[in-house]
Amino acid sequence: MAAKIMSDKLPKIVTELPGPRAREVMENDHRYISPSYTRSYPLVAKSARGAIVEDVDGNFFLDFSAGIAVCSTGHCHPDVVRAIQKQAESLIHMSGTDFYYEQMPQLARKLEALMPDGKDWRCFFGNSGTEAIEAAMKLARYATGRWQFIAFQFSFHGRTMGSLSLTSSKAVQRKGFGPLVPGVTHIPYGNASYLEDVVFKTTVNAGEVAAIVVEAIQGEGGYVVPPPEFLPTLEKIARKHGILLIADEVQCGMGRTGKMFGFEHFDFHPDIVAIAKGIASGMPLGVTMAHADVMTWQPGAHASTFGGNPVCLAAALETVRLLQEQYVANSAKMGAFIRPKLEKLMSRHAVISDVRGLGLMIGVEITKDRKTREKAPELRDAIINECFHRGLLILAAGPSTIRLSPPLMVDEEQAQFAVDTLSDAIAAVAK
Repeated sequence: MAAKIMSDKLPKIVTELPGPRAREVMENDHRYISPSYTRSYPLVAKSARGAIVEDVDGNFFLDFSAGIAVCSTGHCHPDVVRAIQKQAESLIHMSGTDFYYEQMPQLARKLEALMPDGKDWRCFFGNSGTEAIEAAMKLARYATGRWQFIAFQFSFHGRTMGSLSLTSSKAVQRKGFGPLVPGVTHIPYGNASYLEDVVFKTTVNAGEVAAIVVEAIQGEGGYVVPPPEFLPTLEKIARKHGILLIADEVQCGMGRTGKMFGFEHFDFHPDIVAIAKGIASGMPLGVTMAHADVMTWQPGAHASTFGGNPVCLAAALETVRLLQEQYVANSAKMGAFIRPKLEKLMSRHAVISDVRGLGLMIGVEITKDRKTREKAPELRDAIINECFHRGLLILAAGPSTIRLSPPLMVDEEQAQFAVDTLSDAIAAVAK
């Protein structure tokens, strides 16, 4: 059974869900806000601290989604808040496209120091993950003089036209927006040999491929960890044909997997890295990093008015410090704590067919039958909704996966509550 003793680290539900104030906000939202947004359940957030979110009716929830893997240091970490406040008092905006300010090279230097290869790196600052991918695509074409890209089935790289052309997560994300950027070929994730054995022999000239764009661990595709040989083999193929490697670390980066970057779990050495989500604890920031001998485009080739905003950079500098000092290690520790407990649930609940992931990037696969592994998206969604009513915030990924991506500062008490609540929710709806 789920934990009964409440503390300031655990949920407390005091009204029906949604409550009266939440229903009022939702009515206004339905009238004025784009219907393209997806809302899994009726949470109307008011405030948050650490891993606890309070709604407008005074209910408290344990957040195991972290704003879609964004709030890496927890909600409103006091050190990050102080850094934001201090910076906002002195300089909010100046546009690093046209002027200099010290936070840009400060953060770029810190990020270069995090890269395991010891090479020289340069940074382009944008506002989001999709912008980081767009910049990576443009840079790859500029640096190579080539125009085609290799991406992967069930991948997610963003929703702007270039990144959407790489994305292959759900058909609805692409429906109605064609024609997309030409020159993108999708291949099965985890099967590097398919690129040489099929694609380069039948449909794509390897000499025209600018880059291979890959997530070290697929995020929206279902928190899928590839076979250990997949990324190293992909790198061998890329080097053979002079193709750049773009690592999309937007979701699996910044400590989420128990290492600073997801690709560090493999013998893999990208030329370009896209970073966002967890880098600034909720402030909008995207970074395209590239080897210095790759990022040589001329002034005016690419820019961003708001990218690298001083306030966002201040948040990122503090976030990186906290990740290095505490939270990357805690991600690895808590991942090792929670994974075996989730795996034990498989013996209790036949609808769980797989538990996978690294660090605090964990996927729980829900199926109708464990033997046939028939997907059960409706059941998955019902479990997620039941967890919400029990005070646990989780989200879906892929066709039939529950994703657990809490702030990296969660502790054992909160992790145990999440496991117990998930188990109780499955028992309640999977009858």
